[in-house]
Amino acid sequence: MNEKEKLLQEINALLSYGETKDSIDASLLEYLELDMLENIKKSLQSRTSELKEEDKEWLEQFKKYE
Repeated sequence: MNEKEKLLQEINALLSYGETKDSIDASLLEYLELDMLENIKKSLQSRTSELKEEDKEWLEQFKKYE
């Protein structure tokens, strides 16, 4: 697996957010540069980390206190 394919796989994992279906077609690798894929991945990682933090805050309301 080359670096572009690996990045695409990681991006699809970030986009799927728990689903198993790929969001980006592998045939697009031909048109995307490596730096573009890296930027997409970084952007998605940033967004998903924020989302996870929001999820934690939301879940905190259900925490039982003793």
